[in-house]
Amino acid sequence: MQTSRLGLILTFAGGHEMDNHINLARKQERFQNLSKIVNMEGATSRTIRQALKEFCAIPQGDLHISPTEAEGVRVALIDHFISSQLPFIRIAKNHITIRDIDEMLDHAFWSTRRPGKIGGKAAGMLLAYKIILPRLSERDPELEDRVAIPESYYFDSGILSDFIDYNGLHHFHSLKFKSLEDIEQEYSSIIELFDKSSFPPDIVNQFRRFLELIGEHPLILRSSSLLEDNFGFAFSGKYESVFLANQGNSEKRLQDFIRGLKRVHMSTLAPTPILYRRDHNLLDFDEKMSVLVQKVVGRRFGDYFFPFIGGVAFSHNAYHWTPRIRKEQGLVRLVLGLGTRAVERLGQDYPRMIALSHPSLRPEMGAEQIMKYSQKMVDVLNLRTGNLETLSCGDLLEKTRHPDSYFAVSVNHEGHLAAPLFKTSEIDLKQSVVTFENLITKTPFTSLIKKVLQKLEQAYGHPIDMELAWDADRLYILQCRFLPLREELDEVSLPRNIPRERLLFSNDQGVSSSIVKDVEYLVYVDPRAYERLTTYEERIAIGRVVGRLNRILETKRYGLLGPGRWGTNDVNAGVKIGYGDINRTLILGEIAFGEEGSAATLSYGTHFFNDLVEARIVPIAIYSDQPGTVFNEDFFLQSPNLLGSLAPDLQGYASIVRVIHVPSCTGGLMLQVFQDSRKQKGIGFFGTSG
Repeated sequence: MQTSRLGLILTFAGGHEMDNHINLARKQERFQNLSKIVNMEGATSRTIRQALKEFCAIPQGDLHISPTEAEGVRVALIDHFISSQLPFIRIAKNHITIRDIDEMLDHAFWSTRRPGKIGGKAAGMLLAYKIILPRLSERDPELEDRVAIPESYYFDSGILSDFIDYNGLHHFHSLKFKSLEDIEQEYSSIIELFDKSSFPPDIVNQFRRFLELIGEHPLILRSSSLLEDNFGFAFSGKYESVFLANQGNSEKRLQDFIRGLKRVHMSTLAPTPILYRRDHNLLDFDEKMSVLVQKVVGRRFGDYFFPFIGGVAFSHNAYHWTPRIRKEQGLVRLVLGLGTRAVERLGQDYPRMIALSHPSLRPEMGAEQIMKYSQKMVDVLNLRTGNLETLSCGDLLEKTRHPDSYFAVSVNHEGHLAAPLFKTSEIDLKQSVVTFENLITKTPFTSLIKKVLQKLEQAYGHPIDMELAWDADRLYILQCRFLPLREELDEVSLPRNIPRERLLFSNDQGVSSSIVKDVEYLVYVDPRAYERLTTYEERIAIGRVVGRLNRILETKRYGLLGPGRWGTNDVNAGVKIGYGDINRTLILGEIAFGEEGSAATLSYGTHFFNDLVEARIVPIAIYSDQPGTVFNEDFFLQSPNLLGSLAPDLQGYASIVRVIHVPSCTGGLMLQVFQDSRKQKGIGFFGTSG
């Protein structure tokens, strides 16, 4: 009996090995054909895809094409369908296989008339997933069980090219070379023209087939331009992403989908990304927009759809509020619900910041500060109205009775915060605060994030940032890219014995090592005067004034200081501005009167913070009423205001916005700024650059 079994095993083993050798011979034949076609001048995407499909139709087996031969074809396929950026290709060729590309193309939609690629955001997500869960090498069982990407579809850049051809919109290609004022003026007409234009009928049929395939699941249409998430150029928040409820009859869903695609496509022509490209010498590149369409991660609760958690994670932690934190272990910025609130500055609302070297260590001290600097509002998708909706965290958890509330909240008992002890505990949601304490201490979330970030940084050879969602105990990678890092000096020694009358300010929170010399002009938005403005329109106007001054002073060395949180969407918390309003300043000071916490430094990890890093702007948080802090408010208020002479039409704002020529007020001295991250101390003083 044993001999008989052994014979069967040997026969099976021999048959399996024989099949491997037969399949290898077949693969080699079709591989040679694929190699010839993918490297052929003028080969069409259709022809390459056919050869790729024929090769991948043969079972993978245990015997593979030699790595050196396969590498050349991988590179050619990546270059044709995914990205032509050489830094990306150098990494991707080691992780994205020929069969991975075939599977990706099964989810791709394209124009038969114009070639295209899936774009930077889609490429980064795909690469990250293949680094974490490789096809041809051993996988980590924990990562295999718990890490995924959303169900994703790729509408490549050829579709936009086809749209422009079909509607005769080629004149838009020259828009980027015009002045910023002309671009801003013409963009409104572009929106109107895009709305009236149509996609070719065969492309619309592809959209229709896609929506039939996907059903009524909520979608997000994410920008994925060819330059986006490039190595060294993040384009953080520069292009549109559009949520779709994707509910109702097929015609309504189709029209909503087309409107969403147009919004994403036309954002390539918006003023802010064009200015960003101009600042980074990318204007001559023929930027094309692809669209990454994903099923929104999450679950439905009545009318609402959302993931349990959204956020962004960094393999390098530049926000170290105590020397105990180890930068190399990373940081996570988490919010309840959709991750939109994790990457934007939103008024008096704050994410949970988790230093992965010390997950339970908080920048806030005591229950009162934790409650103040916690998330109050949550973003969800309302499937009935089709809109993004913002609710209070307590109301949402009360309405949905979310099964994971236990992991999200701590309960306030007479000024003492405590996370629920048991998952079955009755939680008083009206007295709850979002802290994520049980998520940190009672789930593998933080250890899993650390493992993922470490693997990605090792593969990239550079720190990365990753947008994420966490739902039903699974981590979803939504985006992965190079992390823009501030070029900090190794060592900064603050000048000593500066006379008090020459000190303008001191600061001691969120300090990065840097020196900014010879600041000639200061633009000061008076926080007290701004606070007295009573209408939304008045406060929005201040942002426009700041933008004008940014252009007027673009050739000067100038600094910008003002109230609260620059770049916030809440005009009550600070001045609402965009990248194009501040990109020429050298320092960005956030002044808080009467604040005892760390509000101003908590922008780390937002799109706005990435803009500051890439533009080499030094952020400075000044808590003017904090004991020991120096803030010479009189200098700003009593120095001559040049606003009216620089822009006579803005004279009406002179009581709120002040422009000061520093050497005219200091006997020829300039503002010198020194920041020391090791001691978390910084100063600004009037002196000479020597």
